[in-house]
Amino acid sequence: MIQNANNNTVTVNGKEITIGDEPNLLELIRKAHIDLPTFCYHSELSVYGACRLCMVDIKGRGLVTSCSTRPEPGMVIKTHTEELREMRKIIIELLLANHDNSCPTCPKNRSCQLQSLAARLGINEIRYGRTHQPAPVDESTVALVRDPNKCVQCGDCVRFCHEVQGIGAIDFAYRGAGVSVMPAFGKELNQVECVYCGQCARVCPTGAITVKTEKDPVWSAINSSDIMVVAQIAPAVRVALAEHFGLEPGTVATGQIVAAMKQIGFDKIYDTSFAADLTVIEEGAEFIKRFVSGETLPQFTSCCPAWVKYAEQYYPSLLNHLSSCRSPQQMFGSLAREILPGMLKIEPEQLTIVSIMPCSAKKYEARREEFKRDNRQDVDYVLTTQELAEMIESAGIDFTQLEPESLDMPMGFKTGAGVIFGTSGGVSEAVLRYAVEQVNQVKLDACDFREVRGEENMREARIMLGGKELRIAIVHGLKEAGKLAERVTRGDCPYHLVEVMSCPDGCVGGAGQPVPKNRSVRQKRTRGLYDTDKMMQVHKSQDNPMIRKVYEETLGEAGSHKAHKLLHTHYQSRRRIEGETLDVITGSQNQTLNVSVCVGTSCHVRGSQSILRRLIDYVESNGLCDRVQVEATFCLERCGQGPNIMIGDTIIEHCTPEKAIESLQLRLKEHGVVSIQSS
Repeated sequence: MIQNANNNTVTVNGKEITIGDEPNLLELIRKAHIDLPTFCYHSELSVYGACRLCMVDIKGRGLVTSCSTRPEPGMVIKTHTEELREMRKIIIELLLANHDNSCPTCPKNRSCQLQSLAARLGINEIRYGRTHQPAPVDESTVALVRDPNKCVQCGDCVRFCHEVQGIGAIDFAYRGAGVSVMPAFGKELNQVECVYCGQCARVCPTGAITVKTEKDPVWSAINSSDIMVVAQIAPAVRVALAEHFGLEPGTVATGQIVAAMKQIGFDKIYDTSFAADLTVIEEGAEFIKRFVSGETLPQFTSCCPAWVKYAEQYYPSLLNHLSSCRSPQQMFGSLAREILPGMLKIEPEQLTIVSIMPCSAKKYEARREEFKRDNRQDVDYVLTTQELAEMIESAGIDFTQLEPESLDMPMGFKTGAGVIFGTSGGVSEAVLRYAVEQVNQVKLDACDFREVRGEENMREARIMLGGKELRIAIVHGLKEAGKLAERVTRGDCPYHLVEVMSCPDGCVGGAGQPVPKNRSVRQKRTRGLYDTDKMMQVHKSQDNPMIRKVYEETLGEAGSHKAHKLLHTHYQSRRRIEGETLDVITGSQNQTLNVSVCVGTSCHVRGSQSILRRLIDYVESNGLCDRVQVEATFCLERCGQGPNIMIGDTIIEHCTPEKAIESLQLRLKEHGVVSIQSS
C-alpha cells in the first residue's frame, strides 16, 4: 500500500526523501546516502536490470529492482531486509562459483566490483559447487585484453559499445547457461570493428576487459644502463593521477608527477601539451586554407585515434575531410626522434620514448605503420594514467609527500591552449585562438571562446572569421560522430570545423584514467584544465617561444615540406572484420545469381538482418533456390551508405527489404525468370 501519496516524498528505511528529477529509485536512494550495490547500472547507459543486486522491498509491492522503478510519492521502501541481504549474498556466491578467482594477480585487483561486494556483504565461503570451465583469454590487440573467465555478464560493455559508441564490437551470444559476451562469430577483438577506445574496460566491473599493460618493457628500458628513457605527459593525466592516491579529482599534480617519474628513473620528462601547440599551428594553418577556399569542408580533427580508426572503418569516403595532422602524441614522437639525439648527445638507437596517456587507443596509434621510421616506432611504449600510478606504488614512492619538480626544456614548455586539449571543446578553442588572430589580423587579449565549452554530446558554436560566419560542431561519443558523418555524406552539414573525441567529455574521460564513480569527477578534471590555462602566462600556441624556435631551427614554416614529413600523415580504408564470407545460407554452389547482404555493424544497425531474412523467405517461397544464392558478408566498403547489398556485381545502397526484392526481381527477369510473385 502507498502511504502519504499527497506528499512528494518517499520513505527510505524510515527517513523521508524528497523526490526530485531522479529517473529511478536507485538514484533517489543514493541521494539518501545509501549506496545500493549494482553491477549493471550506469547513469549514462540504458537501464538493464540484469544483476538484481539493487532490489528493494516496497510496502504493498514486494521486491523490485530499484534501477528500473520510477519513484512515486508515498512509497515506503526498505533496502536491507534479511531477505534482501541473503539474496544479494546468493547472487554474489553464484557469480563466484562460476568465476576465475585469481584475484591477487588480476589487473582489477583492489578495484574489482565483484571483489568489493563479496567483502562488503561478508561472504567468507562459497556454498555452491564450482562450475567454472576455463576459456581462452583474448590478447590479440595491443590495447585491450578480454578474459571471459572473469565476466559476470552484466552487459555494461555491450551497452556502452552500442549505445554511446554506436559500434557493437561485442555482444551477447548463445542462451541459458551457455550465454557469453564476445565479438561477432567468436572472433578475436583485433579481427572485428573495435576501435580500442577502451570504454568497455572502463565500465567493466571485473577483470573481464582490461587495458593491456606495457609496464614491464618500460621498467626494462629504465633499468638499462645504455638507454635514455624520455617521457611525455598528456594534458588530461595531470588532473587525474592524484585521484589514485586519494586526492581530490581535478587536482593539478604536474610537479609531483615529474618528481615521481624522476625517482622511478625516467631521464627526461616533457609535456605533450608542447606538441599540442604544434598541432594548433599545423591544423590551424590547414583549416584556414580550407575555410578561405571553401574546399573539403568540414574539416574534422584527427587527434583522437579511436575516432580516426572509426572513420577509416565506417566512412572511408570522408577521410579527406580529416585533418592530415598527426595527434600531439605522434607529433612529439616524430619531433623527438629528429632533435633529441643531437640535443642529448646520444645515438638515435639509445633513445626510448614513452607516452603517459589517458587513453587505451593511444597504444594502438603508437603501433600504426604510418608512425614508423627506420623500422622503429616514433613512440616506443604507451602507459596509461593508471599504469603510471601502479609504477609509482611499485617503487614505494609516497606521492602525496613529493616536492614538485619542473618539466624539462624545451619540449616541456607549453601554453594554455595546449593544456585544454584534454577536454571536449579544447581543441576547437585552441585552434580558434590561432585562426581568429591569423585571419582577422587582430591581437587577442581575451582569448576564451566559451561558446565551444559544455557537456552535451553534440553542440555547436558560431564565430565571425574574416567577415564570414564560422560554424563549429563539437562531438564526444562515436555514435554522435557517426550521425554527423552521415550528414556530411548526404551533403547536409553546415559546419566548417568538427571536433570529435570518442570518450565521454574528451580525454579526461579516457579509459586509462582512474575510473570515476560519476560524471562530476570528469567535470572536476575539466575544471582543472581550464584553471591551469588561466594560471599560465601564455594562452595561445603561436606565442610559445619554444614552438617558434622549433620552426626556425627545424621545421621552417607551418605546412612546409619538413613539417609535413614530421607532423602530418595519411589515412586508409580499413575492413571492419576479417575472414571470408559466411557459409551459404540458401542455394547450392552452382548458382546463376549471387546475392550478398552486408551484416557488418554499420549495416546491421540500419536493418540489414531484416533485408537478409526477407530475401531468404522470398527465394524459398518462390522456389528459386536453384537459381539464387543468398549469403551474408562483410564488408561492401560503403558503410556510410548502408544498408548495402550486392546483386550480381551491382551494389545497392541505402537498401530496404522492398528495394531489395524489387531489384532482385528485375535481375531475375534479365535472366529470363519472369513467373515470380511479389513478397
